Amino acid sequence: MSPTPVALSELIAALGGDLLGGAEIRIAGIAPLDEAGAQSISFLANPRYQAQLATTAAACVIVAPALAEAAAARGAAIVTPDPYLYFARLTQWWAARTRPTPEAGVHPSAIVSPDARLGQGVSIGPLAVIEAGAVIGDHASIGAHSVVERGATVGEHTRLAPRVVLGHGCRIGARGIMHSGVVIGADGFGFAPSKNGYVKIEQLGNVTIGDDVEIGANTCIDRGALADTVIEDGVKLDNLIQIAHNVHIGRNTAMAGCAAVAGSTRIGANCTIGGAANIVGHLTLVDGVHISAATTITRSITEPGVYSGPHPFEENSSWQKNAATLRQLHTLRDRVRALEKK
Repeated sequence: MSPTPVALSELIAALGGDLLGGAEIRIAGIAPLDEAGAQSISFLANPRYQAQLATTAAACVIVAPALAEAAAARGAAIVTPDPYLYFARLTQWWAARTRPTPEAGVHPSAIVSPDARLGQGVSIGPLAVIEAGAVIGDHASIGAHSVVERGATVGEHTRLAPRVVLGHGCRIGARGIMHSGVVIGADGFGFAPSKNGYVKIEQLGNVTIGDDVEIGANTCIDRGALADTVIEDGVKLDNLIQIAHNVHIGRNTAMAGCAAVAGSTRIGANCTIGGAANIVGHLTLVDGVHISAATTITRSITEPGVYSGPHPFEENSSWQKNAATLRQLHTLRDRVRALEKK
């Protein structure tokens, strides 16, 4: 909730959209349709919730043009081609007004090497460690207990939450968000078998992360064995994801929680990977591939599309047909046995 309610006219001035009525109405918070109060703004993006439009107590609802008339009949409305995108931008605007921002400066308990380079307006939190040769860009924020190892780089306006580790020589671009527990640049899983056990292969590459990347809590991205592990601009990774050494993820690809990608796999741009999906090593997924949750990918994918299924995976519509058939397997078996007896 905002400590100071804001007029809808101010919101429109900041974010655009067509306001139907109620320019003077003041908003004190954002809420779902079924939980909104008289000082809340809400949005309707999914048609399955359209019935809630008539019953919501929201002071204003963000809707698409097709629902403008129905929304205006119940009260103030903001009409925009993509209500969900408008909602996303509204949350950013709201957070910028209400969320406390770290104060610039170095906390007395932090340890910053004299050989580190700190840009303007940088915030270094309690007990953080910035090692020699590290570069922290303008207005970046390093949370409490976080570690930026020697020679690592944090881009401008990037935020490391508490307890993030950025390994030596690794790089994060501008405007990134690294949530608590993220580890970037741990050794990749590389060992050579011998008669006396496994011999460690030193991981000599780094991790290179582009601009506008967000990485969820407790996600790990391993450094490359020789070349770098690469995460391109705009990638979004959820919590508890494992990215192995020398993986390359294309721009604007998103992965849901508990997914895992084995070493040297290359994932294209604008892909989505569902939760708990697994991709084995040394594969290539082209741009525009969408992997359903809990799917195991065991071969390269050369055509864009939706792919599903544990063992084996296949094109989604084919998998759905086979899954439906599988439910009838017992009945089919009995019919076959009956025919055989005849």
